[in-house]
Amino acid sequence: MRASPSTSTPARKRRAAAARWAGAGVAATERGRVLAASLLLPGLAAVSAVRAEEPPEQATIALKYGWYRDAQPGWDRVRVHSPQVFLSLPFAGAWAVEGSAVVDSVSGATPRMHTTVSTATPYMSDVRRAADVKVTRYFHRAAISAGIAYSGENDYVSRAQSLEARWSSEDNNRTWTVGLGHSRDRIDASATGGSAIGEHRETHELLLGATQVLTARDLVQVQLTRSLDSGYYSDPYKLFDDRPGARRASIAFFRWNHFVDGPDATLRTSWRHWRDSFGIRASTLSAEWAQPVGAWTFTPGLRWHMQSAASFYFDPVVNASGIPDSLATRIYAGSLTGYRSADQRLAAFGAVTVSLKAAYDFGNGQVMDARVDVLRQAAHYKPGGGSPYLDPMRATFVQLGWSRKF
Repeated sequence: MRASPSTSTPARKRRAAAARWAGAGVAATERGRVLAASLLLPGLAAVSAVRAEEPPEQATIALKYGWYRDAQPGWDRVRVHSPQVFLSLPFAGAWAVEGSAVVDSVSGATPRMHTTVSTATPYMSDVRRAADVKVTRYFHRAAISAGIAYSGENDYVSRAQSLEARWSSEDNNRTWTVGLGHSRDRIDASATGGSAIGEHRETHELLLGATQVLTARDLVQVQLTRSLDSGYYSDPYKLFDDRPGARRASIAFFRWNHFVDGPDATLRTSWRHWRDSFGIRASTLSAEWAQPVGAWTFTPGLRWHMQSAASFYFDPVVNASGIPDSLATRIYAGSLTGYRSADQRLAAFGAVTVSLKAAYDFGNGQVMDARVDVLRQAAHYKPGGGSPYLDPMRATFVQLGWSRKF
């Protein structure tokens, strides 16, 4: 499960663990806003929350703590500790400001090339600090939002800006959304043993969307995003990793929420498709069932991600016994000209995530919640099979949270 098919930038290399949990279609809620804003810069790839175009009546504060761990056979890779805070404040009648901050403490090792061909850093430790602020002006059946975001770590700094406009039909059953985003990143791995020194990357995004109330029980949302990127994309910590200096991506997202009368539950389903100029084609299907039980709400979920390999990803060379040969693979990689990469995140594979969230509403504006996600990633989870000789990966994410309206 990824926010997008892997870009393997230095920052995402360092925070790949946390980025998976931004997820396709994360709404800008108290739970997801921090990750959506700080990991999907400039943020338009994340789906905006479905909400009425009117300022919030109450202020909200939310505190979250997340813990993440992933591993491959014989390779305990990445651990992340992530405290987060979110604050939303209405003011002056027609305005609202909201902001979030997160500190990711990351330790472990970076991903391998292939199963037996590893250029993974044996150990790395880093701290990422990120924050975002958004101001919204509400009008009659419309709203305009402007936001800025920052994310920084040892070898990577990103600054982003976004502008979004939303307006509704007279009956408030349909809402249109237009968003613009821009980010500029600086990559400098000279102090951490990488090859990138003073490199940059720039991203421009355009989002168009519509949300429609179909019936009293059904709501659908469609969003299209176009991303134009240029700059440094190679991984400065890996050998034989040379990638194009530009990337074009198109993202289509569809969501359907259906209320079920009998159990008073809501079924939330979504589909997200990604395609880019690297040759990656990816789809993510997800479903959640939100079931209230008294003051509790239980939300089990299932997500299936599948992607094809980048056009410049190369498989390992195998010997006569069909076993990957590390030396032969390195010799082959050295003979390649043009773009090349053996990064597993650019390979073809599938991933299945099972999740469960439990939230308790105290009735006085306070809500406590806990969420667990368990991911399994492997080549055979992709229909038709994925790239050969990839080690499977397993990951666990746990998040505890508290929010209060006042």
